[in-house]
Amino acid sequence: MSVERASLYAIHLVFAGLWAGAVVFVTWGILPLARDGNLDAGPLESITGRLKLLSRVSAVILPLTGIRMAMLGNYTETAILFETTPGHLLIGMIVLWLVLMGLVEVGASKLTSGTSQQKVREPAREARPFLLGATVVALLLLLDAGAISGGL
Repeated sequence: MSVERASLYAIHLVFAGLWAGAVVFVTWGILPLARDGNLDAGPLESITGRLKLLSRVSAVILPLTGIRMAMLGNYTETAILFETTPGHLLIGMIVLWLVLMGLVEVGASKLTSGTSQQKVREPAREARPFLLGATVVALLLLLDAGAISGGL
């Protein structure tokens, strides 16, 4: 494996893991605290802001590294992309990535919608379905990545 390919994999996996882990942490660690009123608006807004920043940075880094890895792995040919299992997995990854990006943005916006009025319970309840969906999608992305790297 070349240095370029190894570097791309490392960067891609670090950002994918951080993004997925942050989504799961906010959904399972932070959201219940806010829903129960055990978290103030200030920390909730700060945590959510960091989640959005990580999500947006990852949304730029992952496609850049992913496109280059696809080029190095000869996934750019239409026949490979649309007629093979690895190609289908790659298309699935792109779709899941777009869905995750949207769910995190909507969930984070709902989560901070009441923080200026010191509200946390209602925004947390409204954000919950989006962040639960984002958690499922993040885990599916990691499984998809494992299938691609495992040579399926």
